[in-house]
Amino acid sequence: MLAFITTLRHPQNSVDYGRVEQLLEDTLRSVTQQTSDEYIVIIVGNRRPSFELPARTVFVQVEFPAPAPPTGAQTARAPFVWDKGTKLGIGLIAAAQYNPSHVMIFDADDFVHRGLAATVAGQPDHPGWVIHDGWMYSRARNAYIRQPEFNRTCGTCFIIPFAAYGVPAQLTERASQDEIAEAYGERLSEIMGAHRNAETWYREHGHMLEPLPYPGAVYHVDTGENHSGKSLSGVARPLNAQMERDFGIKPSRRTISTLWSAFGPVAVIDEIRRFASRVLRRLARAMQR
Repeated sequence: MLAFITTLRHPQNSVDYGRVEQLLEDTLRSVTQQTSDEYIVIIVGNRRPSFELPARTVFVQVEFPAPAPPTGAQTARAPFVWDKGTKLGIGLIAAAQYNPSHVMIFDADDFVHRGLAATVAGQPDHPGWVIHDGWMYSRARNAYIRQPEFNRTCGTCFIIPFAAYGVPAQLTERASQDEIAEAYGERLSEIMGAHRNAETWYREHGHMLEPLPYPGAVYHVDTGENHSGKSLSGVARPLNAQMERDFGIKPSRRTISTLWSAFGPVAVIDEIRRFASRVLRRLARAMQR
């Protein structure tokens, strides 16, 4: 069984918490369209979502304080990692009762491939997967691009054996953040609250992950609630029927509007700027040699 686990930011640290919930609802539509029923979804947050949760979805409420003063979607890295990591620690404890073979931590605004649970169910003893090749999607533009080095860009990128997290048997879902941090140790900052260098950490600790053999996730940007503030610029691909089917993404624009957003003059100008910027960076590096 695959346990999907996510967290919700503190309502104080969002631009519009109603928007946060709307993004979560769209994401859950994607996650729960799995072709196999061998999965469970765990959500950890300070406030229960206002909409009805799908089947096989469990909400765990915590009373953790806001990690930072009201700052909108972007907060400093340390409090962000602390809040996310400790909430994921609770999520892993909650998942233990379902006896999952693997865990996929996902961001509450991304999309995942409908075949992930089936992949895990077919290989319950697999050492784990990393998504190197995925997509970046903008609902604002209803368009997407291929995203190389996906695991260094998006946190929805690892399918890991449950045992690798060292979930503490002595703690319950009522544990404090300090208790969680002490129990998980460096896992909290290295692989739970952050992802950019997590593949290296796994390898150094004996977990040799394999690349997932298909694009397994979509990094959703331009939401207004991204901690990273990332945006999709330049020429992109219009959302198509296969993306809708594989990831459960609903179109946000009509066909003509989507084509204009993907290929129109603004996109072309952005693409030219990006190309020129890359050329200038390469020239600068060459001159420094």
